[in-house]
Amino acid sequence: MAKTIVIKQIGSPIRRPQDQLQTLIGLGLNKMHKVRELEDTPSVRGMINKIPHMVEIIEEKG
Repeated sequence: MAKTIVIKQIGSPIRRPQDQLQTLIGLGLNKMHKVRELEDTPSVRGMINKIPHMVEIIEEKG
């Protein structure tokens, strides 16, 4: 079974650079307090590290 992480959007993309908005959309987040479970890959970790002020890692599984 692949490792997964559960992330939650905690920050608004309003008045943020366009690339940060696109990173949120790439993670499948676009509304406040939305939660997603994603596969734990280096690309997903890089996207999370790009916007740490807007997302929160809730749980790491696997």
